[in-house]
Amino acid sequence: MADRLTPGDTAPDFTLPDDKGGKVTLSDLRGKQVIVYFYPAAMTPGCTTQACDFSDNIASLRGHGYEVLGISPDSPDKLAKFREKDGLTITLLSDADKVVMQSYGAYGEKKLYGKTVEGVIRSTVVLDEKGTVTQAQYNVKATGHVAKLRRDLGIDD
Repeated sequence: MADRLTPGDTAPDFTLPDDKGGKVTLSDLRGKQVIVYFYPAAMTPGCTTQACDFSDNIASLRGHGYEVLGISPDSPDKLAKFREKDGLTITLLSDADKVVMQSYGAYGEKKLYGKTVEGVIRSTVVLDEKGTVTQAQYNVKATGHVAKLRRDLGIDD
């Protein structure tokens, strides 16, 4: 497992396929603050809650200069179904080989129902306009995470 990122680190750049047949490159978003969050699987209860929370808050987050990228190991086709089913308005990216997740420390050993397993670690990394990590949160809870993140970022509208 790669080391976890900490504030001050330069975020690893990446290019990943999105759910609309395109590709997104992180460095193309320089000049914007970016929230990159990693989740285990589209269309599961916790991941749906988290994605819907980000979608419900996207106008406010964008109003404060943030773009949101949700990354999972799901295929672009499954992500497209996820977007359609739940009316998601955030950018969904596929990291099928988990290379980006590993580079961000968001894949590795974790506890699941009392057992140690290998998988996606629900994580959120916030980047400034230059691609530098300002916050790195690991093992976050799906429910209430966006509200906590907004408080951490000083967004209260």
